[in-house]
Amino acid sequence: MKISICIPVYNAEATIESLVASIEQELAGYELELVLVNDASKDKSEVICEKLALRNDRVKFISLRRNYGEHNAVMCALNHITGDCAVIIDDDFQNPPIEIIALVKEVQGGFDVVYSFYAEKKHNLFRNIGSRFNDVIASWLLNKPKNLYLSSFKAIHRDVVEEIIKYQGPFPYIDGLIFRITDNYTSVEVKHQRREIGKSNYTIKKLISLWLNMFINFSIKPLRIFTLIGALISIISVFCIVYIIWDKITHQNITQGWASIMVALAFFSGIQLIFLGLMSEYLGKNYMTENNSPQWTIKKKSFNNL
Repeated sequence: MKISICIPVYNAEATIESLVASIEQELAGYELELVLVNDASKDKSEVICEKLALRNDRVKFISLRRNYGEHNAVMCALNHITGDCAVIIDDDFQNPPIEIIALVKEVQGGFDVVYSFYAEKKHNLFRNIGSRFNDVIASWLLNKPKNLYLSSFKAIHRDVVEEIIKYQGPFPYIDGLIFRITDNYTSVEVKHQRREIGKSNYTIKKLISLWLNMFINFSIKPLRIFTLIGALISIISVFCIVYIIWDKITHQNITQGWASIMVALAFFSGIQLIFLGLMSEYLGKNYMTENNSPQWTIKKKSFNNL
C-alpha cells in the first residue's frame, strides 16, 4: 500500500523539516509520498518546504496564494495524492508520526476512514473547549456517533478520497464530506504530545468560520429549528391574544402597559433578525458557490519526482 501523507502547513518553519524526517524514518518500510501545502504562511515555511521538495523525490510541495484555511489546504493536498491511503496530519508534531502505522493498518483491514482519539489531549484550555463544542455540534448536525472524536489526524482510503475531491464548493468541511460518503469508519487510540514550539493557529475567528461551514454547508437543521421556533411562537401568540381579549373584557378600567408591548416587540424583532442573519449566511455561501469561488489558488508547485 502506497501511503500519501497530507500536511497543511501554516507558520511551521520550526517543525516541518523535522516532521518530514521523522515520518520518513517511522514509515521506512512503506512506499511513501508527502504532500505539503503551504497555506500562505507568514514565516519561512514556504522556503523550507520548497527545499525539502527539491532534494527529496518523496515530497510534493504546493504553495497557495492566500490563506484559505486548514480544510481548503487539505482538499488541495487530497487532489494531488497518488497513494492508496491518505493520512492527514498537522504540522505541529503533536501527533507522533509512529502512530500513522496504527491508522494505516485499520484501513488495510477494510475501513474507509480511521480517526484517531486521545486518552489525554495536550491542547490548551481554549482549544479543548473549542474541540468539545465542535464535537457536540457535529453530533447534532451531521449525525456523528457521540463516541467518535473528530480528530484532524486521520487516514482515508483512496476510494473515499476520490469521492471527497468531487466537492468543488469554496467552503469544504472534510468530516462533513466523509459522513456524506461512508459510514464504514472506526477510531484508534493514539498518543498526543504537548506542543513544544509555537502556539496554536486556531483563533476564535477561525473556529467560528469552521462552525459556520458546518452549520450552513452540511445541514439544514438550523432552518428547521427556526421553523419550529416560529410555530411555537405562533401557538403562544394565540394564547396571549385570547388572554388579552379576556383581560380587556373582564377588567375594562385597567389601562394596558407599554412595557409588555416593548418587551414583545424587542423579543420578536430579535428572533426575526437572527433568522434573517441565518438566511443571509445560506444565501451568501450559495452565491459564493454559484459564483465559482475557488477552494484555493496555487502560487507555485515543486514536484521533484515529476
